[in-house]
Amino acid sequence: MQLRPILALIGLAIGFALPAFAQQSNTPDPQLRQALDDLFKRETEAYNNNDAAAIAATFTEDAIFVNTLGPFYGREAIQKYYADRIQKGHFSNFVIKYFPDSIRVLGTAGNEMWAAGEWSLTVQGQNGPMQVHGYWGAVKAREGDTWKTRLDVSNTAPRPAATGTGTPSPTATPSSK
Repeated sequence: MQLRPILALIGLAIGFALPAFAQQSNTPDPQLRQALDDLFKRETEAYNNNDAAAIAATFTEDAIFVNTLGPFYGREAIQKYYADRIQKGHFSNFVIKYFPDSIRVLGTAGNEMWAAGEWSLTVQGQNGPMQVHGYWGAVKAREGDTWKTRLDVSNTAPRPAATGTGTPSPTATPSSK
């Protein structure tokens, strides 16, 4: 019976394949990093132009955006949220960054990735400009040749407590802008 040689070949194939899979990294290739940079460029322009429709266009149609006010389901709801926010105070100096070690490819097709990072912006309201910053975690998905946000969970970080000396508290986390 020729079952033994077949089993031996299968064993060898698995033996060679496992180390190859173990060496694979979740770190995306430079093209995925460039795609993320391109998405951030579109987001930055949309925020700094106070364009709720353009901000919402960076999300997939079925996106979920979760922030300190709760979840918003779908691009239409996200656009309404941003239109309301922009009406209350104009955005400027928007900056978004990702933590390089946070980027992970999801699945095997290379059409989704997960990343985390920080954001900051200036909101010009009735009482003058206010600096706001926070952190985010998101799932990004490819739609054709364009990357968009499918899930975005974002917070607003508290401002550092003043120590009375004009310098931030030594326990405060500095934000990079």
